[in-house]
Amino acid sequence: MKITGFNPIIASSKAEEIVKVFEALGFEKRHTPVVTSATGTAVVTRMKHENGYHVDVLALDRDIPRDMTGIRINVDDFDEAYALFTARGFEIAPGDSIVDLGFAKTVIMVAPSGFMVSLMQHIKKND
Repeated sequence: MKITGFNPIIASSKAEEIVKVFEALGFEKRHTPVVTSATGTAVVTRMKHENGYHVDVLALDRDIPRDMTGIRINVDDFDEAYALFTARGFEIAPGDSIVDLGFAKTVIMVAPSGFMVSLMQHIKKND
């Protein structure tokens, strides 16, 4: 399995405020796909800095008491990465599920210690 991307992700019901902070730091919006899962719908704002840094801001369609932070990890083999994480005690986040978006396969997982990983494989047309 190869890691193809690695950056922070912030999930919030106040995502626009977070996006504005990162825009002030020089990040620009790249794209904003909509993701629908068992927990609801979220808009992911992918942001990039001119120095090559990325951050994703996940706008949740429900109120949460606090923002959640984690790591987005893109891989070239979702099933292998999923097996690696589950073998180490990670579980699918409560209420979430593996989602196939057509262009990507993704799931949010939680470590035994509590940190969040957003696992994703982009699906290429040749796959």
